Amino acid sequence: MKRKQRKRHDPNLIFRSESEWGGRLPVALVFPQKPVLAYSSLGWQVVYQILRDAPTVAVEPVFWDPDQGRILRSGGKRGLDAFGLVAFSLTYEFDFLHLFRVLFAAGIEPAASQRPSWPLVMAGGALTFLNPAPIMPSVDLLWVGEAEAGLAECVDVLAGTYLRNGSRDQALEGVAHLPGVFVPGLSEMPARRAVDTRVAENLGSLVAPAVSCFTSADAVFRDSLLLEVNRGCPHGCRFCAAGFMYRPHRQASMASLQHAVTREQPRKVGLVGTALTDWPPLLSFLEWLCDQNVDVSLSSLRAEGLTEELLDTLRGLGTRTVTLALEGASKGLRAAMNKHLREEVFLRTVERLAARGFNHLKIYLLTGWPGETDQDWLEFSQFLREMDAVRRAGRGRAKRGLDLITLGLGCLVPKPWTPLQWVPMAGEHALKERIAAVRRLAKSFSGVQVRADSPRLARLQGLLARGDERVHALIGLAAGRRDAGRQDREPQAWFFALQDWSGDPAWYLDRERGKDEVFPWEVISLGVDRQHLWSEWEKVKTRRKTPPCPVEFTSGRMQSACADCRRCGLDKWLGS
Repeated sequence: MKRKQRKRHDPNLIFRSESEWGGRLPVALVFPQKPVLAYSSLGWQVVYQILRDAPTVAVEPVFWDPDQGRILRSGGKRGLDAFGLVAFSLTYEFDFLHLFRVLFAAGIEPAASQRPSWPLVMAGGALTFLNPAPIMPSVDLLWVGEAEAGLAECVDVLAGTYLRNGSRDQALEGVAHLPGVFVPGLSEMPARRAVDTRVAENLGSLVAPAVSCFTSADAVFRDSLLLEVNRGCPHGCRFCAAGFMYRPHRQASMASLQHAVTREQPRKVGLVGTALTDWPPLLSFLEWLCDQNVDVSLSSLRAEGLTEELLDTLRGLGTRTVTLALEGASKGLRAAMNKHLREEVFLRTVERLAARGFNHLKIYLLTGWPGETDQDWLEFSQFLREMDAVRRAGRGRAKRGLDLITLGLGCLVPKPWTPLQWVPMAGEHALKERIAAVRRLAKSFSGVQVRADSPRLARLQGLLARGDERVHALIGLAAGRRDAGRQDREPQAWFFALQDWSGDPAWYLDRERGKDEVFPWEVISLGVDRQHLWSEWEKVKTRRKTPPCPVEFTSGRMQSACADCRRCGLDKWLGS
């Protein structure tokens, strides 16, 4: 395939201008971060494509610059308060603050109860079905789940009411009972997550994998066409919300991704997914990309899936950096996390990476795990020595290969809808001490560095992640401070707000929840049975593993075996 000079898709050029608002619902689609992150967010881009193609909608991308504390518009002179719908895409807990700031900057009342008329404020994205409670008082409605599963129909109903000069209340009543919609006070609880399962014969198929519509030199994944390889994950790591909230696990077909590449003819593609090496056609697809002279980048990989053939192909594509998820410091911690990882395979992969001249290995680790001890980290120090030894063995006489190993040390943030939703979070002091100890350990090895989370910010994220509607007042206090107008000052704004907030952070962070405690996020139904999550939490305590979700392969395609498994309750939920 002869590569064309592909024109970058620029939102400044393709949104409907204000002159085209007539006969349409004007929608401000807000990504509450800089454009550089929006261009690397597949979920936001899918929503943009759905609204862009809707005949009753005029959509404009809107961003937020936390450094300057200002709204970034693609064009137009009217303020956000002139739109009929202001729709936020919420991905990270700290987006809560930016939602407030955007509303303040736009002159829109942040309390939904104080807004008597249009525009409606809507929120979607992962946070809206993980735990929307902290931001609930600010939104008129939530889109809960996958946009492909009915968002267009919801917005079309809103457009119909808007164009008939109907009221805000009439619009909300018109959508409150639609699948995937949650209107506080009107919708039946719990609101059911919308799932795109447009499959008759194969539940494991991802019928319409997400493909980015913007490619930019300013994106995190520079000039890359992003392709969704899979959605969800079959491995059931107990700390990972994505593995529970996106069930059933689904895989894209190679043909659908080839079609996207042939149509767009990019210089580079980025493969996005939680379990890339579980995708059966991965090696064949990479070889096809190599034949098309298309570069590629991949997200985190599993050591068990990195065969010699796959590594050779990656090197042929110019890949120099590989990311592996070790997660647990010891074998026991990895069992508690439900990481199905064989240590000898991991070490063999490190040796192969060094032998083939990969120059950078990133390894994900977590600290703050329930029941974590110094002994677990003593075991890791020995494992790091073994990694260093196989790295040197792999280099051989060339003495080149894996010149840099980066340990990405994250602070465990217990998330809703995981087996850890009941657990207390590790304290700031304990997290700091562990990070300092790992830094000291890394200094004993040449070319090993540590990149660690901020324990203080991780604790704040934990408060927002499992907060209820009382946390809404904290977000308002932080957003109201002038410190919040710049990203580097946002932590200061949060911590001053905590001093003025009437709530008790320890109540959210430092206690083990009771088995029957009702959680604020249970206004949403994700499909995973609560009893299954509790049984997984009990296995955490005894460091026992659970097998991954079963899958079947038929004619080279993966099929979810939910009907045969019946372990997490998703089979009943899908059939109800």
